[in-house]
Amino acid sequence: MKVSLDENTRVMKIPRTNVVRCRWASNPLAILYHDREWGVPQHDDRVLFEFLILEGAQAGLSWDTILRKRENYRVAFDGFDAKKIARYDRRKIARLLHDEGIIRNRLKIASAIRNAKAFLAVQKEFGSFDRYIWQFVGGKPLVNEWRTKKLPARSRESDAMSKDVKKRGFNFVGSTICYAFMQAVGLVNDHAKECFRYPR
Repeated sequence: MKVSLDENTRVMKIPRTNVVRCRWASNPLAILYHDREWGVPQHDDRVLFEFLILEGAQAGLSWDTILRKRENYRVAFDGFDAKKIARYDRRKIARLLHDEGIIRNRLKIASAIRNAKAFLAVQKEFGSFDRYIWQFVGGKPLVNEWRTKKLPARSRESDAMSKDVKKRGFNFVGSTICYAFMQAVGLVNDHAKECFRYPR
């Protein structure tokens, strides 16, 4: 796919369709993810949990790496069923550490198990993880109007989220990871204003 980048914006133009997208969506897999998922408000607990785990797995890596391995993660982690993941034992961890389809990092795998337990505790306390997590943006997406090439890596809201989820036992949830999670699941709309997805 031939693309041309406008250096003054964060967007990419695809000549054939004349569709303007956020600049980071620069390969077919990223374009598909950008067009269908990124920034779409999510309220399904399983989907929210999946993104929380994947954002943690992405730490120190590119999101493209995670996108390429996403289907493998879904299989390896039982469809991101938090109840099953919370019960993973040493044998299951050993299998995951030998699974070439995922990021084989012991700390990240242990974090997924720890986060599953914390996630279930939040569900029990609030009725749903959805109800808990959306409180950090007042229940509706924050809509930004960025015109710079570089998006912020954190916000006041992601700082608050990170602080609170850490207190509840979550791991790999620094403010930067929380902000990426917020972008992915639509708590914040960080599409470029020129992007065709921005008004949606």
